[in-house]
Amino acid sequence: MEHMSGPYVIRGSVSLPEAELMWRFSRSSGPGGQHVNTSDSQVELRFDLARTEALPPVWKERALQRLAGRLVDGVVSVRASEHRSQWRNREAAAVRLAALLAEASAPPPKPRRPSRIPRGINERRLREKKQRAETKRGRSGRDWS
Repeated sequence: MEHMSGPYVIRGSVSLPEAELMWRFSRSSGPGGQHVNTSDSQVELRFDLARTEALPPVWKERALQRLAGRLVDGVVSVRASEHRSQWRNREAAAVRLAALLAEASAPPPKPRRPSRIPRGINERRLREKKQRAETKRGRSGRDWS
């Protein structure tokens, strides 16, 4: 069997622990041909997020909160069946899981500090608004004597 291409890095020096990944293979409904009905090319990759020690505690907390809707008993699962070969589907599933965990454990964005609008900009807007009103008022045919 061909070997997986290296550790799947989540972020920085943290990567998916190979020992904690649970693989399941089944027949895929995806592309294939005559061979597809006999080979288990669909891959389901499961990772026990609740019990893992591979992630820093803060990341783990964040990921558990953000992925709460996807977890089944603290386990997150990813499926891949877009390729014909099981090996490429394994790659795809592992990359997808790493990306999912990276996104879920990312620090929250900095809060936005509202900026003040410079006074000059406001004054210019009002000035242009007045001018526009004058132009439009000049178009009405009232003051024609």
